[in-house]
Amino acid sequence: MMDFNLLLALSFLFIPIALFIYQLFFGHILKHDTWYVSIVGIGVSLSIALSFFYRVFFNSPDDIIIHKSFNWLTTGNFNLDLGIYIDNIAAIMLLVVSLVSFLVHLYSSEYMRGDSRFSRYYAYLGLFTFSMNGIVLADSITMIYIFWELVGLSSYLIIGFWFEKKSAASASKKAFLTNRVGDIGMFIGIMMIYFVGDSHSFNLSDIIEKVKTSQIDSTYLTIAGILIFMGAVGKSAQLPLHIWLPDAMAGPTPASAMIHAATMVAAGVYLTLRIFPILTFDALTYIAFTGACTALFASIIAITQNDIKKVLAYSTVSQLGYMVLAIGVGSYMAAFFHLVTHAMFKACLFLASGSVIHSMHHSLHELHDHDTDPQDMRNMGGLKNKMPITYLGMLITTLAISGVPFFSGFVSKDAILAGTLAHYFEHGGITIFLPIAGFGAATITAFYMFRLIFLTFHGKPKNEDIYKNLHESPAVMTIPLILLSALSLGLFYTGSLNPLSDGSKGWFTKSVGNGHNYVIEVDSHHHGHDIHHHEDANDYDKEKSKYSNHDTNDHHKEHDSHLTYTFTEHVSHAAHAAHYTAMYLSLTVAGLGILLSFLFYQVNKLNPDSFSRFFNIFKLYDLSKNKFYIDEIYSNILYKPFMFWSSICSKIDWNYYDQTFIDSIGKITLFASEKSTKVDYNWLDQKIVDGFGNFANFMSIKMKKLQGGVVQAYILGGLVAIILITLIVQQI
Repeated sequence: MMDFNLLLALSFLFIPIALFIYQLFFGHILKHDTWYVSIVGIGVSLSIALSFFYRVFFNSPDDIIIHKSFNWLTTGNFNLDLGIYIDNIAAIMLLVVSLVSFLVHLYSSEYMRGDSRFSRYYAYLGLFTFSMNGIVLADSITMIYIFWELVGLSSYLIIGFWFEKKSAASASKKAFLTNRVGDIGMFIGIMMIYFVGDSHSFNLSDIIEKVKTSQIDSTYLTIAGILIFMGAVGKSAQLPLHIWLPDAMAGPTPASAMIHAATMVAAGVYLTLRIFPILTFDALTYIAFTGACTALFASIIAITQNDIKKVLAYSTVSQLGYMVLAIGVGSYMAAFFHLVTHAMFKACLFLASGSVIHSMHHSLHELHDHDTDPQDMRNMGGLKNKMPITYLGMLITTLAISGVPFFSGFVSKDAILAGTLAHYFEHGGITIFLPIAGFGAATITAFYMFRLIFLTFHGKPKNEDIYKNLHESPAVMTIPLILLSALSLGLFYTGSLNPLSDGSKGWFTKSVGNGHNYVIEVDSHHHGHDIHHHEDANDYDKEKSKYSNHDTNDHHKEHDSHLTYTFTEHVSHAAHAAHYTAMYLSLTVAGLGILLSFLFYQVNKLNPDSFSRFFNIFKLYDLSKNKFYIDEIYSNILYKPFMFWSSICSKIDWNYYDQTFIDSIGKITLFASEKSTKVDYNWLDQKIVDGFGNFANFMSIKMKKLQGGVVQAYILGGLVAIILITLIVQQI
């Protein structure tokens, strides 16, 4: 009999795909009331997710709620299993996905009302939710890859939902193709990992065990880990594959909130969390620098953007960089913590921006103004009086993403920044770039997010005609904002009213882990040092000092031969020792960013135009405004050369190969066919075949005369024949 927990998990997985099928084929029956069906279905999924989440409070971080595999394919000695794996991390992730999906479904019922493809939109949301659930529930890397590609398809469909717009159609293709680049690397990495050890398997638990027990060349394992991480580079929009995410805002705003802010892009981070135990120190170093560069790079671009959704898009890229950075420095639970908090406040930010755009769009529609961009913040201003709930929701979540005390972002982001400081204190050298990038991006984030707040909601309206027609969004759009705003408060995660709480006593840390981890190396001869959990920071420092006297070069030489296992032991005090330093620095840089934004855009003590001209002396403003010309660089070094050589190949194929060679052979063939036709028809058919036919016809005519049907003639002929035969015989 099927286990009840497994039945719940399978129901959770397949309810959204059932909604997809219904909406796609039967959704038109209820027309614009079809959203009720999806809301009920996703509501059931949310209830199941809550039941799993309830157990998180009673499980230890290492407990597994469900782990069940099924054989999917067997051929020869090759077995492929797909299964369900739910631990505390997966249970929390399931709640994040289903909660955001439910709120987006509710929000969309009003935002998308009147759209001619209303039911199709809900079908795509169902397909995406199904795909994302599959990634979270998967117990094998192949199952992750299958649903990984389905998520890519869902993103393509929703980005290009309004495919009649050229921008949307181009953005969907850009997203799909850019992600394919990362996915190719991911596929190669999966194949490399599969051939590790003697017992080939795609199951994540088996892979981790093989890495622990097999003698594996460290370089091989590093390359495999980085290649798998390339899939995350694509999905989580890390450098250099970040270019698709800002353009993905061409899709409907609620879908952007769910797919490109809260859940899908977090799939890359979730994948990296799942493969963390098999990542070598070198792979993690590459991951850390990728995340640091992305966080700083995207935040610089966000400063100069005027499209409200583009600002949030680059903010998403930057925050994902933070998560990847945390994984790279070993604070992988801090990365997951920020994934959860970010999903709440970024979904709210996108839905709040959608509320603004929705109101702007209706106002412009009443004015019959089709030229003004409803997403350009330069057309807004003073909206807090017209849209108080939207304003409050966006303000709370802006405070959260800026790392202000009392809000969730302060807790999760500080855990990441403390991890980067601890990493630098341990390794020194070039790793100083990691905290510099982290704190630098934090400063810029606070600046551009409050720039968004001041330009959109404060000051005087930029256009009085537009302003007077603005109004607050309906309740189905504001209720999700209220709930997500509440979930962006630090109290929800820390269980403490202390604004400077680090969350160490909150449910998240107790149920998932301390959030701070250190990388250790253990080779085939068990060299290296297992650094375990200590009761206080002094113990950690003593333990660390015991190993700091070893010659670093000799230590690495020992590891150059074969590396059997690279993992992290929980070392909470490594980052805890740097917590207060990180917190004070974080508060300083966040306050600095908010202050500068206030002086620039609220009280006008500083002139943005003057500063932009000053920075443009070094072309810094143009670099930020034009997104560092990355798209143009790709266009010049990739797209244009590819199109040029494609054109050359096309001309060679058409003008030379087809028209000269193939067509010449065709002409020769036609000429030979014409001549053979004449030979066949004029000689073979008419002279020989027709000749035999004509002769047979002539003889039949002559012979026919012998058969006149007169009996007397037959008798006379017979007598004559007998007489002739008798005479001939006698002569013989």
